[in-house]
Amino acid sequence: MKHANIAVFVPHSGCPQQCSFCNQKTISGHATQPTAEDVKKACETAMVQGCEGRFVQLAFFGGSFTAIDKSYMLSLLEAAQPYIKSSFLNGGIRISTRPDFIDDEILTLLQKYGVRAIELGAQSTDEKVLSINKRGHTAAEIFAAAKKIKEFGFELGLQMMTGLYGSTPEKDKKTAEDFIFMQPDTVRIYPTVVLKNTLLGELFEKGEYNPPDVESTVELCAEILQMFESSGIKVIRLGLHAQDGVEQDFLAGAYHPALRELCEGEQFYRRILEKLKDKPEGSYEISVNKKDISRATGQKKKNLLRLKSQGYTCKVSGDDSIQLHEFTLRNVTECF
Repeated sequence: MKHANIAVFVPHSGCPQQCSFCNQKTISGHATQPTAEDVKKACETAMVQGCEGRFVQLAFFGGSFTAIDKSYMLSLLEAAQPYIKSSFLNGGIRISTRPDFIDDEILTLLQKYGVRAIELGAQSTDEKVLSINKRGHTAAEIFAAAKKIKEFGFELGLQMMTGLYGSTPEKDKKTAEDFIFMQPDTVRIYPTVVLKNTLLGELFEKGEYNPPDVESTVELCAEILQMFESSGIKVIRLGLHAQDGVEQDFLAGAYHPALRELCEGEQFYRRILEKLKDKPEGSYEISVNKKDISRATGQKKKNLLRLKSQGYTCKVSGDDSIQLHEFTLRNVTECF
């Protein structure tokens, strides 16, 4: 069943911290706080557009939902109730929040109002990285909150960042390993993007912090993506959504509108090279699902150029009988 998210952004609402990277106005593209009426309008608009046969979920993103004023939080949840009772919101409600604002009382309340999925903005499980990026919670609180969310029967989502101030590729991979240990249903990976009006922006302009660029981020995130996929954990987002505000306030970091495709292209390259390395140099045809042609080829034919430098002249062809993300190789040296 296709998934339809009705996104309502609650920018920075409820957050007790100003994390080093955070400028929610820019990231979400929303500056004002939504009202109950805004929630109703969003649901009504989605109904008019037609979502029959889809898994429809109302998603409150952008802030720390369980940390906002309780009466305000309840007004937003109440506004969604008619659409849950009518089964239009057949996927219930999804929220994002902080690990240090999860307890039995709030989870019981969220269950009552039809919340089914809770995403924790964990970002890292390294204590030093959490501290110097002003997260305001510990790694232990991440593990405890994740455990409690699963015990209450919610779908657990975890969000991580790569390339944060004070982090390293090894620390980022350790965070991914810790996530796998917690067994979330979904993961989002957000490589660090430095924005104006943030602590990271100040550190960058002082020359005290230089975030990883797109190329090094793709190499790391291709590996992390594979770690989650091999563990059966669905990665539902890799990289920030393309927003005009992000591009206007961008200072540095791994921002690319097709970052996930670049990472999946890197995965293809590594897997193809692994299969080719024991084969004689020559010409090969790589057959993939037609939807994977650009990933297998690489941006600006990067993968084919790298393979050629290894002694393998390759061309990519499409074949819909091949499953997504899979490929076959055929030596066609005599045909070239």
